[in-house]
Amino acid sequence: MRILYIDIDSLRPDHLGCYGYHRNTSPNIDVLAAQGARMQSLYASDTPCLPSRTGFFGGRFGTRTGVVNHGGVCADLQPQGRDRDFRSRAADNSLASLLTRCGYWTASVSPFPRRHSAYQMTYGFNETIDTGRGGMENADEIYREAERWLKGRGKEDNWFLHVNMWDPHTPYDTPVEFGNPFAEEPIDPWITEEVIARQRASYGPHSAHEVPHYDNKIDPKRWTIGRGEIQSLEDAKVHLDGYDCGVRYADMYVGKIIALLDELGVLEETAIVVAADHGENLGELNIWGDHQTADEFTNHIPGVIRWPGVTQPGSALSGFRYHLDLAATIVDLCSPKGRDVLAQAGWDGSSFAPGLQCGDDTGRGRLFLSQGAWSCQRTARWNKWILIHTIDTGTKDFSEWMLFDLEADPHQTRNLVSEYPEVVETVGKEITEAFAEMSVDCPVGDPFEVVISEGGPLHARVGGYDWEPYLKRLTETGRGHHADWLREHGNAPRPSELAAY
Repeated sequence: MRILYIDIDSLRPDHLGCYGYHRNTSPNIDVLAAQGARMQSLYASDTPCLPSRTGFFGGRFGTRTGVVNHGGVCADLQPQGRDRDFRSRAADNSLASLLTRCGYWTASVSPFPRRHSAYQMTYGFNETIDTGRGGMENADEIYREAERWLKGRGKEDNWFLHVNMWDPHTPYDTPVEFGNPFAEEPIDPWITEEVIARQRASYGPHSAHEVPHYDNKIDPKRWTIGRGEIQSLEDAKVHLDGYDCGVRYADMYVGKIIALLDELGVLEETAIVVAADHGENLGELNIWGDHQTADEFTNHIPGVIRWPGVTQPGSALSGFRYHLDLAATIVDLCSPKGRDVLAQAGWDGSSFAPGLQCGDDTGRGRLFLSQGAWSCQRTARWNKWILIHTIDTGTKDFSEWMLFDLEADPHQTRNLVSEYPEVVETVGKEITEAFAEMSVDCPVGDPFEVVISEGGPLHARVGGYDWEPYLKRLTETGRGHHADWLREHGNAPRPSELAAY
């Protein structure tokens, strides 16, 4: 068997046609979904990029390994210590190492390890190909290296190739000559002038007032489509068009890879998996084009699996699953040895291979999710509900607890904490207990306590280099009362009667 894992950064499932999106963003991924299985409820356990990929390629939750942040102590795996043998446990039990033990040649085409100094992602790979631009690559640049590798080794058997595309990630830099296929199409109706006005009265990095980061300055050398502020529905449409163009451009090169596999005569003997490290907030919780929360839009990711002889065409797996489970399933299915190799690795992920084979999966009853690089949040996701516990807001307008009914309110606009206090009490206790249990195994103790002791998540630390300039900007843009709050309280959650969410 050959295995192709296509990893598209910042790809949210509800912007793909196979998940019901009204725009034609993903014709090639949609074909794969029709030929195979679509995971309805796949979530990255720990977000954003570095914690997520450390978990996927290492098989363990961030609260166990300590990797929950993009900087500071909790951006690195901790040394194993005196009981480290000739090889470390983390390296010897990585995804690529397990696949190697199953007889696979493993290769990765990705700038990510150097972008984040995340070399744990490369553990066990026979080949790693850095495309050299630190995540600023377009899909054509990634495809060039994937094409070269496949033309050289694609006809061989038993390989695993990881291909990492970046086009939906900000800045939106789809080549100008690609155009905008969505120029005449409407945006989601949940975004209204009233929503925008409410958001502009609020604050935060990547908010409606400051889309690029902590100000409204778009670098035209980096952005081909986008707006520095969301002042109107037209601005919102431009921003969403930029994201969707990135999805469509990446999808076009997914199609080229599929065509190349067909040309090589190996398509029908190649398992293809399409997923992401995390999703993306596109206005939800007043975050435009970033991944700063442990919410539905940052942690929910697509999972499209076409595995010859295993997946049922057009099936939809409804069970809640972690992306760690997806990695475990790849190992389980890769060879008759996969299940035994996986059992010996001590992973937190568990295989759902039987669900793929029968066309559905009961999954896990409740997921516990985290975010530690842009805010400190811990979350429970179950049934139609999501409950978010904010410990450090990351300079955002959040209350300590946020409860959303995603069936009635799919874009998280109405916090229901006051209406369901018993849910907050019961499930909130479960969140605390789940993360306490995981942190028992963590070399640094509870990693969130470490992050808070360092001043908070890397990208939004109180007193960091963006802090004072941003407080000044808030005052200059008529939001001085928010600056006053932040000076007095830092990134503590706001009282529910004052918070926007």
